[in-house]
Amino acid sequence: MSGRDRDHDTRPDPDALLALAGQDHRGRLTIFLGAAPGVGKTYAMLARARRLRADGVDIVIGLVETHGRAETADLLAGLPLLARRPIEYNGRTIDEFDIDAALARKPAIIVVDELAHTNAPDCRHPKRYQDIEELVEAGIDVWTALNIQHLESLSDVVSQITGVTVRETVPDSILAEADEVVLIDLPPAELIERLNQGKIYLPANAARATEKFFRLGNLTALRELALRRTASRVDDQMVDYLRQNAIDGPWQSGERLAVGIAADGLAERVVRAASRLAIGLNAPWTVVHVDRPDQTQDDQALKEVDEAFRLAERLGAETRRLTGNDFVAEILKLARRAHVTQIVIGRARQRLALRLFRPSFAKALIRQAQGLDVHLVTAEGAPSVPRMPKAGGPWWHHWRDAIPALASVTLATLTGLILNSFLPLPNVSLLYLLAVVVSAIRGGYRSAFLAAVLSALAYNFSFIEPVGTLTIAQPHEVFAFFIFIAAALLAGGIASRIREQAKSASARARVTANLYDLSSKLSATARGDDVVLAAVSHLNEALTRQILFLEKVDGELQLTASWPPDHVAEVIDLAAARWAYDKNEPAGAGTGTLPSSAYQFRPLKSPQGVIGVCGFRLDKRPLDGVEERVLGAVLHQVAIAIDRAQLSKAAMEQARRQAADRFQTALLSSISHDLRTPLATITGSVSTLRTFGDKMPPEARDDLLAVVEEDSERLARFVGNLLDMTRIEAGTVDPRKEWVDLKDVVRETVGRAVRYFPDAVIETSLAPDLPMIKGDSVLLGQVLFNLIDNALKYGGKEPVSVYARRDGNDVTISVTDLGKGIAEKDLERIFEKFFRRGAKADGRKPGTGLGLAIARGFVEAMGGHIHAESPAIKKRGTRVVMRFPVPEQPRTEDLDK
Repeated sequence: MSGRDRDHDTRPDPDALLALAGQDHRGRLTIFLGAAPGVGKTYAMLARARRLRADGVDIVIGLVETHGRAETADLLAGLPLLARRPIEYNGRTIDEFDIDAALARKPAIIVVDELAHTNAPDCRHPKRYQDIEELVEAGIDVWTALNIQHLESLSDVVSQITGVTVRETVPDSILAEADEVVLIDLPPAELIERLNQGKIYLPANAARATEKFFRLGNLTALRELALRRTASRVDDQMVDYLRQNAIDGPWQSGERLAVGIAADGLAERVVRAASRLAIGLNAPWTVVHVDRPDQTQDDQALKEVDEAFRLAERLGAETRRLTGNDFVAEILKLARRAHVTQIVIGRARQRLALRLFRPSFAKALIRQAQGLDVHLVTAEGAPSVPRMPKAGGPWWHHWRDAIPALASVTLATLTGLILNSFLPLPNVSLLYLLAVVVSAIRGGYRSAFLAAVLSALAYNFSFIEPVGTLTIAQPHEVFAFFIFIAAALLAGGIASRIREQAKSASARARVTANLYDLSSKLSATARGDDVVLAAVSHLNEALTRQILFLEKVDGELQLTASWPPDHVAEVIDLAAARWAYDKNEPAGAGTGTLPSSAYQFRPLKSPQGVIGVCGFRLDKRPLDGVEERVLGAVLHQVAIAIDRAQLSKAAMEQARRQAADRFQTALLSSISHDLRTPLATITGSVSTLRTFGDKMPPEARDDLLAVVEEDSERLARFVGNLLDMTRIEAGTVDPRKEWVDLKDVVRETVGRAVRYFPDAVIETSLAPDLPMIKGDSVLLGQVLFNLIDNALKYGGKEPVSVYARRDGNDVTISVTDLGKGIAEKDLERIFEKFFRRGAKADGRKPGTGLGLAIARGFVEAMGGHIHAESPAIKKRGTRVVMRFPVPEQPRTEDLDK
């Protein structure tokens, strides 16, 4: 083993450390676990609470059920009690645990008895364990009590052992996530003795309990379950400690389970059995269901699979949906990919006809699962595998299916009789085969089966001798008759299966087209608001329910879209939405949190976390399997689209901030050089004149005054450029729209440039037919002066050319220098603020970098266009071209006005 490998092996497990770090803000959950009522769980909690209270610990009794036991009630004396919340239910008052008062009090430790208790309907949560979860998340340590029979995965086992149905259950994850499990154990004989002494129930209830539940065998079995489950939890804690501290220890064998379920009535039983096996092996497990693409499932089957999936998720399993025609191949493919070591499946009773023609799924899996252990879960009196959907009731209830059969058989009979009267037909049975096929296509398998029976009777009665009776005279006719029946049933079955496959493909195509349509809309939408509107309208159409969408706005969850658009969320709806957003789990109608809301809310999860909540109105009409899958797919796409829109918005904001930073940096750099330099020159010249002015010769004083004048003009020009750039950035440039004579503007601007740059050579060429344009002569003159100034800076001592001519429907004005030119990649950048090209001898780039940016702003404000070309003449030089549209020329009287 290499040194790197040894170091890796001695490092703590990252996942274990993350799990440990995630518990910092949570309270600690302590569960006092017992095998049966009366073992002393509540007594042990209160005794321990009294000891801590005596030590000064802030411990409060949130709720304790004494069940009339005097010794338990005595322990409550001196302990602070939290007042219960009275709730009116069915004409009587029920005192329930007040979770809001507990959160407001926020003690160090709170005792809340009866973990598996079901709350009254008006409570925030339907189950007490959900109240306890909220307290733990709020950072409060909680003590509670639980009997082993209330664990979700053991409820069916307990029912089988004791004969008593357990109706109040707790997910196994609650026990698995508990920080401490305290086993309160009592031998079964002693427990029965306590029951007989009246220390557990009142005499009347004790007698019934002895007959049904408190039997020696039952209590022994429950005690074993409690001991095993506690030992498993202790083993988990030990492994977590070893991983967190990188200590070599008795590691588990690395078992992994795959659990296959189907709509065969055994799904929930298989899940519970697999959960017990996974807990015993301390192994991760995955529940799998395989959908056949060529077969439709009725709502009852989809509901059974979905309920089994929800149960598996509550018990801590991962769930997967696969698609394929070969169930065995799909499960084995998953098993090999996920390194599964054991497979758990259910085995329903298979009909004799199917057993004769093909092996059962269990046998096929066992035969092909080489190197894997296969567990079969069976049930006494388990239903057999259905041959056809049963959700709609017996086939004779579907009277509409008889219409195609009756019509097609009647038509075949009449056609056969008519044709037979003109020309004897030896193969009249083919007409009835056609009738069976037509019935299968129109009405499905039931219609095809009925058509086959009716066709056999009609064929025998109308065409087989003796005609008019159901008797068959010839032996070969008997053989042909049965062959006909078999062929009719086979043809009808094939045709009906093709019909079902076509319906299934059509349904999947509709769903796919629906999702593709939504995907196309979302991909073309860049704004988060548009994504949300598209999503709610699409879900309203797909689910035919009212849809709500809520997002965080200024730190508060608010309704941002709904369909129909005029809906207003109620207070209870907003509370359920906040819970779904904060806890990242469904809430509202049909869930375990705030079920009195009319809406069920689902969080939208993205890689950035929960980004919103979508709610749909339940109206006591749960989503079927297809709707559930559509909802999941839509929410997934919407979450991705919103996340993309938020990231795009953040990227744009970042780009704007970076551009602002660059602008600020360039502005400060420009000010530090182009503002301070002339100021320093002016200040120095003025100081020299003030100190030595009367002693200096007149020529020197004139030179200093010329320098002051030149730098003052330079400073004024720089400040003017900044002001002009500010106007352009603010969008306040409002050029006049008057007739401009380009010849006058060019001559005046060139003349001003010659006066300002007396050593410069500026050539002009103006076309004689130069038209007038609509614009602002002042702005245009300033633009042209900036272009001449820029050309003189970079053109050296070479002449600068100014041309103006008409080009089709436009007039162009170009300024050309003969300098080094501009790199192609910089032809557009030269019009950006503070972009400067070239360098002076001192290494600084000349100019402020605002002249061309101002030129572009002014030209575009006047409706023109400006661009640069380089090289301009003989592989050197730069030409900046302005282009303005030529309007219809004015009349002379208009110019006079």
